[in-house]
Amino acid sequence: MTSKYNNREISWLEFNSRVLSEADNKDIPLYERVRFLSIASNNLDEFYMVRVAGVYAQMKEKIKHKTIDGLTPKEQLKKIKIKTVELLKKSNLIWSKLKKNLAKEGIFFKTFNRLTESEKQNLLSIFIKEIAPVLTPQAIDPSHPFPFLFNQGHFLLMELKKAEKKKSHYAIVILPKILKRFYNISSSPNIKNYISLEEIVSSFSSQLFNGYVIKDYISARITRDSDIEIEDEAEDLVLFYQKALKKRKRGRIVRLELRKGSNEKLKKFLQKNLKADEDTVDEIEEFVGTHEISQILKEGKKNYYYKPFNPRDVERVHQFNNDYFAAIQAKDMIVHHPYETFDAVIQFLNQAAFDSHVRTIKQTLYRTTLDSPIVKALKQAAENGKSVTAVVEIKARFDEEANISLAKSLQRSGVQVVYGFVHLKTHAKASLVIREEEGSLKKYIHVGTGNYHPINAKIYTDLSLFSADEGYTNEIEKFFNFVTGYGDPGELENIILAPKFLRSKLNTLIDQEIENAKVGKHAEIWAKMNSLVDPKIIDRLYEASNFGVKIHLFVRGICCLRPQVKKLSENIYVKSIVGRFLEHSRVYCFANGFPMPSRNNLVFISSADLMPRNLDRRLEVMLRIKNETVHAQVLDQIMMANYKDNKLSWALRDKTYTKIKQIRATFSAHEYFMNNPSLSGQGKSIIKDNVNNLKK
Repeated sequence: MTSKYNNREISWLEFNSRVLSEADNKDIPLYERVRFLSIASNNLDEFYMVRVAGVYAQMKEKIKHKTIDGLTPKEQLKKIKIKTVELLKKSNLIWSKLKKNLAKEGIFFKTFNRLTESEKQNLLSIFIKEIAPVLTPQAIDPSHPFPFLFNQGHFLLMELKKAEKKKSHYAIVILPKILKRFYNISSSPNIKNYISLEEIVSSFSSQLFNGYVIKDYISARITRDSDIEIEDEAEDLVLFYQKALKKRKRGRIVRLELRKGSNEKLKKFLQKNLKADEDTVDEIEEFVGTHEISQILKEGKKNYYYKPFNPRDVERVHQFNNDYFAAIQAKDMIVHHPYETFDAVIQFLNQAAFDSHVRTIKQTLYRTTLDSPIVKALKQAAENGKSVTAVVEIKARFDEEANISLAKSLQRSGVQVVYGFVHLKTHAKASLVIREEEGSLKKYIHVGTGNYHPINAKIYTDLSLFSADEGYTNEIEKFFNFVTGYGDPGELENIILAPKFLRSKLNTLIDQEIENAKVGKHAEIWAKMNSLVDPKIIDRLYEASNFGVKIHLFVRGICCLRPQVKKLSENIYVKSIVGRFLEHSRVYCFANGFPMPSRNNLVFISSADLMPRNLDRRLEVMLRIKNETVHAQVLDQIMMANYKDNKLSWALRDKTYTKIKQIRATFSAHEYFMNNPSLSGQGKSIIKDNVNNLKK
């Protein structure tokens, strides 16, 4: 019997296939195509470290729990392997095409045998001066056991022999990450002749193993289980994560990358010593660790890259002499990143840090950096004598270590650090600034759909709402008191909190559309998210579809819902936008009995995707948009542009994604936002003209 759900892991691999397809997109500049190849490889790495590692763990523990589409762990792993092989074949084919395109531009990837004598001498000099001193050749014999290889470790396994002797010896050379992966040995400024690190080391192995010759070698890379589960007894959360991070480096091997055509004898020797079964082996056409190909992208002609894009300043704030408090006091505004500068969030906090009237700042931090300007603003505010509280979520996968350092750094500056709940990730994105004005306290908030990460903010599309509306500010204050203390705020009017109320609110909103459809009112749902996995929400959407509710879903990544299936989801349409920017904002819109888009529709922004973890195991915020201008920007501009996009979109029908054919005039959501200003804070006539142009 066919399941009514798509498999979560296969859906993710489908998403990565769409990312990889951008590397084959001739409309994209050459180096950007190479970058997409690198991104897809890095994505696959993380997928194996976490998701595939989890499947292996289920098999080891003999867990019989099936996926929502009815697969056992073993069945799921088999499907993952088949799909991964397809993905790697696609990657190998695309790289073959890219190499030809690069060669036309004078960018070559050479093997040692194809070098001139002068190039070989130049390479030997590089090896002796830059590479050999960093390497530690390790023999493998009774006195030297097989070494432990760290997660994501790249190494060479060599078979060596002395001249005129039959007996072979084995050795390993670990290739440290501090070394470059590709070396340009061309003396011409117009030509680049790249040779890989493994090719260099293998070619000069006699320099490392004096008196031996190399019979053969294989280039290999391992990926280990890197998932971390929270233990119930972990009372000291920080201490637990410091210990768990050390364990991460020693997790079981879930993937062994080998170059295609590797020596079978060496392959078997390696598998035996690593205890890696055949299911873990992936064959790569030319370079293991394909993501490192991005290292060649640092220098190139202008036409190899996207045209530079500089985010716009927030016009509204300029109209108030760059005074954020005055601009926000006048009217709510929403900033659309990366099209509008993320500096708006930084400047808001910087102004709060130096404003003598500001008394208190409260801030959630999920993913950011130690040198983040937001962190600097919080430190400065504390040093200036303000009461500053930072809710630091250390359970942000792969950023745990950085977040622990971040928390300690904040504490040294006088910031009160709170770690939130052991069993709930604080995934909500919020700031609260309390300012004394005319003898009373005035509150200002920022609520975002994405992370406070200055690097991500340049490529992730996200929304930042700024408001002084007391309906919002009082409830965000209750949210912070809940996270830092024991004060349960209960059900609120303007913001909806997960895990207690978000699921039930979404169910109520969907049910309302069903009831409207039953009585002949307009019934429609538009929703934008990164992932749609939750089976209960999916079932509600199926039910709504069967009652005639039109549902348009913009799901960038994983989608376990099967759209346009007869008698199941005929009224549901799913598309995925993949392009220059990574779609990250979460927006949920409901017709509320009126055609879409219109002022009477209900519009919400959120930090939450529709996944069990977001709805049941994370502290999330969903906020209803009330201001007319902000409502128009989110629904009539942002969601309408996603609706209209036919250049970057892939349509999902049942289980298959297809790139949308550009039958009509081409429309790119990303290009539109790069060239058109945000509606927030502009006159109603401008809003009307802008929206009417989008609807055409």
